[in-house]
Amino acid sequence: MNREPAKSFQDLIVWPKAHQFVLNIYNFSSNFPKSEMYGLTSQLRRAAFSILANIAEGFDILPTLPLREQ
Repeated sequence: MNREPAKSFQDLIVWPKAHQFVLNIYNFSSNFPKSEMYGLTSQLRRAAFSILANIAEGFDILPTLPLREQ
């Protein structure tokens, strides 16, 4: 399958899947006990959100990295 190069991180195949994963984590963790709101719940949500942040950051960094000869 031929695809045009992504112009934005949102054009990547992985982006909607990662976004849905984050939404699922937020929904799933909303059922955690209130005592875990600032512990496990917060840590899990931050970890899930960092997936999106890393995709966006990586997309912006990759075009500026020099290509290595192989």
